[in-house]
Amino acid sequence: MSLHLVELPVEPAALHRWAGHRDLPGRGRDEGLVLHHLLTEVFGPGTLQPFRLMVAPRARNATLYAYTAQSADQLRTGAEATIPPTASEVIALDRLRSLPRPVESWRAGMRLGFDLKARPVVRLLKPLEAGRETFSKGAEVDAFLAETVRNDQARPREAVYLDWLAARFGDAATLEPPVSRLASFQRTRITRGGRSIEGPEAVFHGTLTVTDPVRFAEMLARGVGRHRAYGYGMLLLRPSQRRT
Repeated sequence: MSLHLVELPVEPAALHRWAGHRDLPGRGRDEGLVLHHLLTEVFGPGTLQPFRLMVAPRARNATLYAYTAQSADQLRTGAEATIPPTASEVIALDRLRSLPRPVESWRAGMRLGFDLKARPVVRLLKPLEAGRETFSKGAEVDAFLAETVRNDQARPREAVYLDWLAARFGDAATLEPPVSRLASFQRTRITRGGRSIEGPEAVFHGTLTVTDPVRFAEMLARGVGRHRAYGYGMLLLRPSQRRT
């Protein structure tokens, strides 16, 4: 499979202006939705996915990282022919860069650090009553809420979320809990299908061990969890942490 890591400068102020010109529901609070529409308009549906926008504290510029099947030259050639002027103010195509990430980059037993923003949610296989609220079968709910309601003794949120993450690695990789943690957590609202959805947003910092290089590459390309087309689920790889 062909996989490339893309790095693309983004101008946040111009992004907000671009969103203001579009009649996007939730555009004022759902940055992932705005970026989803922008990237689709410039590069085509699903081309840069999963992705992650990184903004340093007090920085005026941002960087978007993404996995894609195309190289920077291929992306630039396609986008230059159709990009609208307003979108060209948001992203700098001339500074678009990429590095190949072939399957041969990984080997079984390799330890890698990671930074991941995800929505740790589960789909209900049967209805769930949580206090005064009832969730129907198939509803998307916080993994921590689902476990807490179903068990008499609640575990810490971090432990529940790390188990959720380990399950999604499947047989591609194993999570190393001693050197993995829930770095931040907040509840946010996103807009999907014109509906406002409130739920968990988590950032994980940790270390994993590759168990199957092919499936690991497939996981990088696919992303982890749900809402991968909206800025969640991208595994940004880092040097591994020391075992404790």
